[in-house]
Amino acid sequence: MAAPDTGPTPAARTEEHEALRSTLRRFLAQKAPGEATRRVMESEEGHDPLLRREMAAGLGLHGIALPERYGGFGGGPVELGIVLEELGRTLLPSPYFATVALAGQALAASGDHPAKARWLPAIADGSLTGTLALAEESGSCHVEDVTTEAVPGDAGPRVSGTKMFVVDGHSADLILVVARTDTGPGLFAVDGTAPGVTRTPLETLDPTRRLARIDLDGAPALRVGPQGDATAYLRTVTELAAVALAAEQVGGAQACLDAAVAYAKVRVQFGRPIGSFQAVKHKCADMLVKVEAARSAVYHALSVAAGGPAGLPVAAALAAVCSAEAFTHAAKENIQIHGGIGCTWEHDAHLYLRRAKSSEQLLGSPAAHRRRLADLVGISAPTATKGRTRGNP
Repeated sequence: MAAPDTGPTPAARTEEHEALRSTLRRFLAQKAPGEATRRVMESEEGHDPLLRREMAAGLGLHGIALPERYGGFGGGPVELGIVLEELGRTLLPSPYFATVALAGQALAASGDHPAKARWLPAIADGSLTGTLALAEESGSCHVEDVTTEAVPGDAGPRVSGTKMFVVDGHSADLILVVARTDTGPGLFAVDGTAPGVTRTPLETLDPTRRLARIDLDGAPALRVGPQGDATAYLRTVTELAAVALAAEQVGGAQACLDAAVAYAKVRVQFGRPIGSFQAVKHKCADMLVKVEAARSAVYHALSVAAGGPAGLPVAAALAAVCSAEAFTHAAKENIQIHGGIGCTWEHDAHLYLRRAKSSEQLLGSPAAHRRRLADLVGISAPTATKGRTRGNP
């Protein structure tokens, strides 16, 4: 049986892609070394505004995946994935993910030309930060579970409810809120400083990424995207977000693998580099297999996303599972290979594990993505029997 035609994959990258990657890597090595990350993550803003402006104006990163007519460079998910992979390698504390990968992609996919004309140019030039508010107190990222409500008002919709775990929600200028209406769920744009908006920073495991609780009490809003039941559009938005996060996770996993291998070459015990011992070799080999498998899944998902929503649900769920597990595994093994020094605050290894565990739950757990994948490919849910799940040990 012939293999399905999945289209070109970013594995066959162009010279432009490689130039983008190498340029960004040099920029981050110079502007965002480990000590800078620690300094910024402890600041009140949680990011470096000057660096954000350099990324937007100097490198054009904020507009890389936005249409040219709205001030972007006309790239797409593949180019955005390369940027996120490199940002993930450095754990850069930045509103880039929230602004470009979440809010920017949601607006670009909306088909709402007035909304795109209003906000995308400001995202592209770095003057506007944004985010997407989906999850609520239950922690669910399913559109169907949203209870926040948008009701009609004389001056436009009013949104009420609570959103949890909003990436950079403490400082975002624009908050895109998923809310329920009489005709189904939709997306609503809310000014971060509008009356009725209360933003509370959350204490989180990962100090390099800020999350917030946002309480909305009749906050004025504008409808974005399809009118009526926008479930299909919102599912596409969440799938694009999952693929973007997966690309970032692969970058973090690769950084852990690189750090572990480099340390295994120079750390000497019993007169030999620890990398010469079979147990350490196997750890590194297992890390490599998981990271490369995740990268393949992510690159495939980016390629599918570039071609449109067809096939994206399956590709996104697979990428989300593989990347989350690869990052967490690599981060744990990196600490193991480093030994005692890997457990200290001064070493960066624990920061990667914190990011891995936080990202693992950010847009749905691996278990949730597995259930979604099983539903999409038509696998029936297992039946519980006598306290055990059939088919599992």
